[in-house]
Amino acid sequence: MATISAAVDDAICDRLQCSRVRFMAVGILCVALGGLAGCATLPDIASPQVAGKAAPQIAGRRGPLTPEQSKAILERLGVDPGDDGLLKRHAAYEQAISESPLLAGNRTRLLRDGPQTFKAMFGAMQGATNHINLEYYIFEDVESDGARLGDLLVAKRQSGVAVNVIYDSYGSGSTAGPFLDRLKQAGVNLVSFNPVNPLESKVPYSFNDRDHRKTLVVDGKIAIVGGVNLSTAYQSNPIGKSGGPPGSTQDQWRDTDLQIEGPAVGELQKLFLAHWTSQKGPSLDQSAMFPVMTPKGDTLARVLGSTPDKETPLYYVTLLTALRTAEKSIKITAAYFAPTKQEMEALTEAARRGVDVRLMLPGRSDSPLSLAVAHSHYTELLDAGVKIYEMHNVILHSKIVVVDGVWAVIGSSNFDHRSVIFNDEVDVVVLGSEAAGELEEMFQANQTESQPIAIKAWKARPVWVRLNETYSLAWEYLL
Repeated sequence: MATISAAVDDAICDRLQCSRVRFMAVGILCVALGGLAGCATLPDIASPQVAGKAAPQIAGRRGPLTPEQSKAILERLGVDPGDDGLLKRHAAYEQAISESPLLAGNRTRLLRDGPQTFKAMFGAMQGATNHINLEYYIFEDVESDGARLGDLLVAKRQSGVAVNVIYDSYGSGSTAGPFLDRLKQAGVNLVSFNPVNPLESKVPYSFNDRDHRKTLVVDGKIAIVGGVNLSTAYQSNPIGKSGGPPGSTQDQWRDTDLQIEGPAVGELQKLFLAHWTSQKGPSLDQSAMFPVMTPKGDTLARVLGSTPDKETPLYYVTLLTALRTAEKSIKITAAYFAPTKQEMEALTEAARRGVDVRLMLPGRSDSPLSLAVAHSHYTELLDAGVKIYEMHNVILHSKIVVVDGVWAVIGSSNFDHRSVIFNDEVDVVVLGSEAAGELEEMFQANQTESQPIAIKAWKARPVWVRLNETYSLAWEYLL
């Protein structure tokens, strides 16, 4: 029996065989979906090169800061001795690969779960005087402290505030029609991103390209961004994610968002308007959408808007760069863990060079297939020294990466192929020991609630379980 088990184990670990299964499945899907989905490929990202460790360029409200001003900001953001050096190196790498500016003068607030995020969102929208711009994968009539989103948006529109909404047609497939009709009748502008019914689309598109962003911008002054959908029950879609089992409630999910005030809000506003224009939404009055921004805090932030329209997604190259240049620690909280080959290499190589690499992953999920794919990678990661923890008391939906205690990113991108190849995503990089430290504290709190994965016990799990995980890899490309 032991011999049979060992033989099966060898077959499971045969990466060539896994690749063949994955290749065959993807090929079948490409033929079946044809022009609807296309067959996009993962970009190959080269390691970053920073000539002479150039000083990072930081922008203020009047334009680029001098090297001396940038240096002073980075030194202030450090808490422990040596933090300023780590900040300078990460900022320099960021500058080498990014297309968006690193902006000073922001104030950020961590929103630790869905209810806290909804409360902050409703509060911001209730205070709106000019406009409310919402862009969400799932857009439903959610409730916060007894108030309903539909009532709030209608009331604001009736008071003269412009309300503009982009929602993903597939992600919001279960949204009640009367809710959308009521908003339209009240004068709310609605844009359905890449309609499931191609006859309703004003632009050509690939069905698999979805708007996975979750962003609120109010009066061009305050924004909330992250992984929290405007969903009442997080209903699950056949292939799409960000949904939950029927009957699940918001407080069963562990989600995280970031509230931002300061210059970075303008970058999120630009992304919203770019999507609005590309989807041929009605003309908008933009005269008050970019107010003059005074510094609100000390956080350095960079906004990353990723889209399959670009050959190299900004988030993917930024993430790989941070992982590859990590010096002390990497802490990742991922809702769906279906890593690319380069992401796996970055994690295992970091662990082997002595970086403390920790993954916080779901122990239960709305997507059993994603869970099986994640499990298929555990052995390789554990062998390399990566520490893995699973949360079973909630459905983990957060998307956070913290590197070296000074660099962090939070947003809508999952640690999977779909976020790289198909989805439009939005993420915010924040630099500084205080912001990253708060996220590390949250990681540590989650770790106390989670179950560590021991390598000996993991390798002893039943053969049939391992076989299921292996063949789940055939679908990894679409996850």
